[in-house]
Amino acid sequence: MTRTDQKIGGVEFRSVSRRYGKVTAVDAISFKVEPGTLVTLLGPSGCGKTTTLRMIAGLEAASEGQILIGGRDVTLLPATDRDVTMVFQSYALFPHMNVLDNVAFGLEVSGVPKVQREEQAMAGLAMVGLAGFETRLPSELSGGQQQRVAVARALVLEPEVLLFDEPLSNLDAKLRRKMRDDIRELQSKLGLTSVYVTHDQEEALAVSDRIIVMNRAVIAQEGTPADLYRRPVSRFVADFMGISNLLDGTVTRRAEGRVTAHFGEAVLDLPETAITRADEITVAIRPQAIRLATEPGPDRLPVTVRKATYLGSHLEYVLDSSAGELFVVDPTSETPVPPGSSAWATFRHEGVALVPRDGQVA
Repeated sequence: MTRTDQKIGGVEFRSVSRRYGKVTAVDAISFKVEPGTLVTLLGPSGCGKTTTLRMIAGLEAASEGQILIGGRDVTLLPATDRDVTMVFQSYALFPHMNVLDNVAFGLEVSGVPKVQREEQAMAGLAMVGLAGFETRLPSELSGGQQQRVAVARALVLEPEVLLFDEPLSNLDAKLRRKMRDDIRELQSKLGLTSVYVTHDQEEALAVSDRIIVMNRAVIAQEGTPADLYRRPVSRFVADFMGISNLLDGTVTRRAEGRVTAHFGEAVLDLPETAITRADEITVAIRPQAIRLATEPGPDRLPVTVRKATYLGSHLEYVLDSSAGELFVVDPTSETPVPPGSSAWATFRHEGVALVPRDGQVA
């Protein structure tokens, strides 16, 4: 099974909306998925990510705007006329068909001769590591194997765009990690243009070239996984993309591309990024960016250790401070600081971001 360059196209949304009566599920969003990349639509339930995916597939019609696949306007085309396939959350395998027939089903519907479709189905199964499983029924497979069959069924159609709708949500945590690595490896190897929907931040970080974070029917931020994790532009994104300590702070100085931020008794000099125009800001601090020290300093925050938990590879602390509660993940687990102790929190600048307070504009 090979792919041709002309089969690899990107996806573009131009001010696309989807409304159901008075309810707006997707509100004038615009984005591009470059050919051969995997872009994840990430967000909480009800944010509009699945509706967006279904509009790419043609399973939902856009109320406004324009949808392009491979540079071709497909806004008004039905699903059957789009070169797109989807891997569903439920796998959607036919229980009475064996694995080979499940994978070959789409080819049969497309009129591919029997010998050719069986060859392509065999190649698809080999690609997902299921050679030798051809005669088994879906009920004889594990959840991960069933998901591989669903992926193979989509791949053999050689779509221009491959869509994933929460593909790992029915698997246990260990199998999810394995399957997300397999999906990413396969997508990269084949150069598939893929759009992936999940609400799992770790999953999105692991599989994506770019991530589009959605909230309340609009795009909150898009960028590479590193961009979103290290440089969130809003309190929502800072909180949604992993755990953050969110503390109220103020900016007292701006000069030469840097700012001085105060929170509690701590003072940090940081690069100026997408912070609020107002002096009141939110300081977002990753738990891994905080360390405990035994001596005070100008950029250190006095704290009291409320809780210390030993977890083998690391320590977790809950700290009380004048700026608020802090959650800390410390990899130096040899000498824990006991609860009730006074200490000082220090901050690694690469784990600190300044974002607007709720209700303010960046």
